[in-house]
Amino acid sequence: MTRSRMIKYEEELGLLNRKLLEMASLVESRIAKSMKALREGNMILAQEVIRTDEQVNDMEIEIDNLCVKILALYQPEAKDLRTVTMIMKVNNDLERIGDHASSISRMAIFMADHPPIKPLVDIPKMADKAMEMLRESLDAFIKRDAQLAVEVCRKDDEVDNYEPQIVRELITFIMSDPSTLSRALRYIYVARHLERVGDLATNIAENAYYIATGEVLKHHHTSEMN
Repeated sequence: MTRSRMIKYEEELGLLNRKLLEMASLVESRIAKSMKALREGNMILAQEVIRTDEQVNDMEIEIDNLCVKILALYQPEAKDLRTVTMIMKVNNDLERIGDHASSISRMAIFMADHPPIKPLVDIPKMADKAMEMLRESLDAFIKRDAQLAVEVCRKDDEVDNYEPQIVRELITFIMSDPSTLSRALRYIYVARHLERVGDLATNIAENAYYIATGEVLKHHHTSEMN
């Protein structure tokens, strides 16, 4: 590869990383805003999150196209090849997390027009843990930090354990007062969306581990890692 071509290649890789950071920042913000809208009954904020869904979709297409361009024009090898292919995967995971933010916002809009069943306690805790996983998985990906990636994967069970606890509690409300059914179901849906955010953050962490080490990490094997 000529020097001028190498410079162009490095510029394209730099642009790709910047675009992914922009995407990650937007998605993190949308999850946080969707939960704030739910907690506060803020329909305006929830609608704002939903409106930005198309922006996330457009960014996903732009990043995918840039990845394909780099693969086609420069045919990267070894670590660069791993990086570009993993960015494509992370890009898709971020878009899916953005979809969950929109879904939570739709639940928030419904709940804003209805009295709460009970004060929200476990759902915000679950959201905080899922968002912590997302932030740390992205940090691990950006810094190529294999150990942080392993730590993120180990936290997935913490998020998962909230869901059955939330469901059990809400079922007791439904059984004692069937009129709470539609509201309780919305909270259950929110918990399921947050569980999926945790799963997708785990995916990103696994991809970060692969870039850093060249080895495949499945999160259910993290107990074996040092």
